[in-house]
Amino acid sequence: MTQTMLLTLGRLPKALDIARAFADAGWRVIIAEPFRYHLAGASRAVAASFQVTAPSVDRAAYLAELRVIVAREKVSLVIPVSEETMHVAHLRDALPQGVTLFTMPPALVLELHDKFRFIERARACGLDVPETVLLGDPGGTRLAEAGDVVLKPVLSCSGRGVRILPRGTQLPADDPNAPAIVQRFVPGTVYSTCTIAQQGRAVATVIYRGGIMSGTVAVSFERVIDQPGITHWVEKFVAATNYTGFISFDFVVDGSGRPFAIECNPRATSGLHFLQPPDLVAAILSPDSVPAARMRPEREMQQFYASLTETQKSIIDRRLFVANFRRLRRARDVTWSSRDPMPFLTMPFTSWKIIAMSIKQRKTFGEVATLDVGWYE
Repeated sequence: MTQTMLLTLGRLPKALDIARAFADAGWRVIIAEPFRYHLAGASRAVAASFQVTAPSVDRAAYLAELRVIVAREKVSLVIPVSEETMHVAHLRDALPQGVTLFTMPPALVLELHDKFRFIERARACGLDVPETVLLGDPGGTRLAEAGDVVLKPVLSCSGRGVRILPRGTQLPADDPNAPAIVQRFVPGTVYSTCTIAQQGRAVATVIYRGGIMSGTVAVSFERVIDQPGITHWVEKFVAATNYTGFISFDFVVDGSGRPFAIECNPRATSGLHFLQPPDLVAAILSPDSVPAARMRPEREMQQFYASLTETQKSIIDRRLFVANFRRLRRARDVTWSSRDPMPFLTMPFTSWKIIAMSIKQRKTFGEVATLDVGWYE
């Protein structure tokens, strides 16, 4: 009997990767998505899409609608994809018996989503993180006087609200309605990770770094294979939290090669694209069969339309334009498949709502792509 799995977002390329991988493995794939039209909905891998209330509009209605879909469609596996994970985690005790929810309980998910509480948890695990305090704490002034600092909201994603302040800058007053952190700026190279974890074991971890950037979000990315310190950090944290689900981190590796984790995303990120589809599925369903997850042969991948836009925007900076253009030509698009071409071909249409918001709000595509499903309280 064919089993059915539910993805709780379809607008992002990582959802498309998961959908294709599970469809190829013989699963019936369905999607619940606040947008009527979305990227993965155009894929032959998706059997059905259901429009649901955005959690930013009515969280209770969103969760109730997901429960109805799970019961009606006889779903046996629910996989949250991106920022909606913080909401979907609250389904854990409300799903029918036998339905697997591929994330942790909401208490831990929300703790790791919180940029201050994550730092506290990592420090308690004995792991390297930059000195970090809440805005308004006297320690923030001391950090700002000692060197450059990063100011960012406690609850945010895609670089929204992140500012790097030079040494000696007077910090703004804290706002109880919009808490923020002050974090010591660590000079070095920025890396990101994406891990599929099972009961405290990091089954598959991808380390990558941005190539072409849209704001602070990488739209072209390169897989990295020479950072054992990051791998060890991730494995230790996953074991300490007994984590199951997608979990991702951003790191800065300083001049001595020491990795500092600067934030955690308890969800999938773009590193997911580098995994071989059968091993992506196996890491979720039968992790004991994956002693070492296989990677796609490509070392560079990209979101083509976003990379094209950023390359065009960089034309006023000759050096940056040349670098971006070379990456644009080299990197494999994460969406294109000759067996399933429609998601790529229809992306300008299915993503139009996000594009329109980006233009209206004068923000990057990444900054607005998940505004209606994020957790900001």
